[in-house]
Amino acid sequence: MPSNKIYANKIAAFLNKEPREFTRADIVKYIKAHGIKMVNFRYAAGDGRLKTLNFVINDEKYLDRILSAGERVDGSSLFKSIDAGSSDLYVMPRYRTAFVNPFSQVPAIDILCSFYTPDGKPFSSAPAEVLRRAEAEFKKVSGYEFHTLGELEYYVISPKNPLYPTGTQKGYHESYPFSKWEGLRAEAMAAIAEAGGRIKYGHSEVGFIRTEESEMAQQEIEFLPVPASEAADQLAVAKWMLSGIGHKYGVVISFAPKISIGHAGSGLHVHTCLVKNGRNAMIDKGGLSLDARRTIAGFLELAGPMTAFGNTVPTSYFRLVPHQEAPINVCWAYRNRSALVRIPLGWLNAAGMVKDANPGSTAPKVESKQTVEFRSADGSANLHFLMAGLCVAARRGFERADALAFADKYFVDKNIYHKENAGLTEKLPKLPSSCWASAEALEKSRAVFEARGVFSPQVIDATITRLKAYDDRNLSERLYGKEEEIKNLVEEYLYC
Repeated sequence: MPSNKIYANKIAAFLNKEPREFTRADIVKYIKAHGIKMVNFRYAAGDGRLKTLNFVINDEKYLDRILSAGERVDGSSLFKSIDAGSSDLYVMPRYRTAFVNPFSQVPAIDILCSFYTPDGKPFSSAPAEVLRRAEAEFKKVSGYEFHTLGELEYYVISPKNPLYPTGTQKGYHESYPFSKWEGLRAEAMAAIAEAGGRIKYGHSEVGFIRTEESEMAQQEIEFLPVPASEAADQLAVAKWMLSGIGHKYGVVISFAPKISIGHAGSGLHVHTCLVKNGRNAMIDKGGLSLDARRTIAGFLELAGPMTAFGNTVPTSYFRLVPHQEAPINVCWAYRNRSALVRIPLGWLNAAGMVKDANPGSTAPKVESKQTVEFRSADGSANLHFLMAGLCVAARRGFERADALAFADKYFVDKNIYHKENAGLTEKLPKLPSSCWASAEALEKSRAVFEARGVFSPQVIDATITRLKAYDDRNLSERLYGKEEEIKNLVEEYLYC
């Protein structure tokens, strides 16, 4: 029967069904009806980046085999914890993630995959599997689903264009033609939505940097809250698509945390909410719910070791410096962008706005959209591990008997970067100042992340080893005033 539903995903629109209901037969049906010639498997490996395996559809029997049984891959090349002497893993497609590839010259469908061991069990160290366990254990303890959304910030780096300049640090919500890359952003948003991304909006961001040869314009695409596993998948696909579209335009898309000292860096703020029976549970009796405050307590307790998943390159700690909107002090606040955990506006007491803006209209019931925002992560994050870490931290808040008192201890109601509030910041815990310090924080708290079998010891060991390999202790002091060395380091992690 015809449906009034609107689907951005082309496969969902053709089948007239939600992606979560896709079956193998549905995928085959779309492929046959639209002359699809290839199927691409994509999966997040140990480094968090999407990898690719391409299949030409030889015939329907072969198509059914790859959709039914997946394929084997060299796990030792994808995960450092796997020995080459016994390295095979399976990759198995998750039908609900299927989308039409917007770049391929050959008509193709892409599907995200999960990893499995030789005996057909989920591979415990795979980022998506770690996140799946984290979600399940959080729900067992709290009774809630853990939903998240990401604010994906990035810079478009292009040759210098003298027309319609934007002022330095004046790019926020600027419009075309002063925001020159609105068209690229709109194209990316449409492609991401067709791939299943639940986008809230896009806009130009604060940062605008001009050098003698180039200019760098900061942008942001923000998503809607969905289960944490879906949010991580969507962000991974979005980063891959933005990079592909940037390549098409002949410009660099950089998610690097810092590309120029003294200018706005790119964060990956993550909004979180608790959901039960389809309803947001962050508000109770007109204010922040007790369970929301328990969640905040967990975020504050594990903020330090969380940088091991959310701030993973040395230039991450060029962004986490004093007197910027990027936080270094462990605290929380309402609507205060100087805090690590922020409670943004949530559409409470806002039902009358529509009547004021549109005289004569009725005021519909406006449901709360309250979230709790975690602001320290950046574009270098391992997305699935970051979301899993937030699940663990939220669960920790529910496990602490003193969670509410702990959260109250670190509540602030002032802009902590104002000089007159300097005494307040001295009393607050600080985030790590380097990858090395981040690794040490994770080592001290590893038992919390490994509890209930969420993070495997191999994942924690590999994360600590990788972070310490940078040996970036006191890096800011070592590079102070050395502009050429700083520039080289920024370029090294430009494509993080």
